[in-house]
Amino acid sequence: MQRSTKLVHNCALIDAATRSSSPAIHRGSTFDQNPRHGSSPYSYSRVSNPTRGLLEQTLCELEEGIQGFAFASGMAAIAAVFQLFEPGDHVLLPHDLYGGTFQLAESLAAQGKLAITYVDTSSLEDVRQHIRPQTRALYVETPSNPCLRIADIKALAALGRELNLITIADNTFMSPYLQRPLNLGFDIVIHSATKFLGGHSDVLAGAVIAKREPLAARLQEIQIMYGGILSPDDSWMVLRGLKTLGLRMDREQENARKLAEFLSRRPEVSTVYYPGLSSHPGHGLHLAQADGPGAVLSIELTPAIAVADFVAHLQLAIFAVSLGGVETIVSHPATMSHGRVPPDVRRRMGVTDQLLRISTGIEAIEDLLADFDRALSAAGGRH
Repeated sequence: MQRSTKLVHNCALIDAATRSSSPAIHRGSTFDQNPRHGSSPYSYSRVSNPTRGLLEQTLCELEEGIQGFAFASGMAAIAAVFQLFEPGDHVLLPHDLYGGTFQLAESLAAQGKLAITYVDTSSLEDVRQHIRPQTRALYVETPSNPCLRIADIKALAALGRELNLITIADNTFMSPYLQRPLNLGFDIVIHSATKFLGGHSDVLAGAVIAKREPLAARLQEIQIMYGGILSPDDSWMVLRGLKTLGLRMDREQENARKLAEFLSRRPEVSTVYYPGLSSHPGHGLHLAQADGPGAVLSIELTPAIAVADFVAHLQLAIFAVSLGGVETIVSHPATMSHGRVPPDVRRRMGVTDQLLRISTGIEAIEDLLADFDRALSAAGGRH
């Protein structure tokens, strides 16, 4: 079965009890356990819930893992994964990762709960050089947020198996429609389901999918103990969003490709970061491990262009945090996603004040190109 078909024809397509084409939303917090009424697999919704369970099973099937877990946000999912580690454990993280993940890791390190080292995950040699006897895990984003660097998933998975490391991939930018790290050898996949999985900028959600039984069992304990679970209503919203993920992503990444090509020719733009461009250093590797370049790109405006002037002249693209919605979203990482990262660290990450991240939506590309053309011309003084 093709992946676009699996997004629709999965365990959540038909409601088991009523045969409805849309699954029920089970809002109950507790479930009757009187033996006179027969046994029930459910007791309390923090432990398990029928609607959340459908989403978890669906995501597990799409990522081809053994068990999935739905959380109240992407950061709740990441925090749950970090609970796998104990004081003294050492974890390798990308030197250019999402600002929220950076904050969490720094907080845990400051409390003595974790030892961390930031490495260039696009370099297998750099990763290997920073391995310690206490190293327990390797965490990657590929593409990375927001500079779109590419890590070799298969090579890093092989290194993880060689050294008995837990390998963790944030697959938010790609979604299981375009990339499946578990199939390439990783142990855990994380999503901010707020983004492409939900797809409409109207739900907060996170997900973790595990490939190995011991990790799945531990993650289930963590989910139950800490209770950062996704609500039934939000679980249903993500299930609905998944049905159109293929259609949305196809259109969004086609728009991203054309917008990246357009922006690469503009004098107001010094650099375009997008793995769909042949000029991107990770272009070949990315297309060897993913089914497309995705719908996120970043650009560096020239020093002569004021970011505020440019975004003020955008009429279609909204200026906001987040990504993966049906509308095109432009964000300024230095003051948004990475706003709490110290300036010197941001510079080392490549997050400059002139950097903008763009998540393309499903608008007509002609209208998007006209919007960016108008804003760049106005900011550059070319009216």
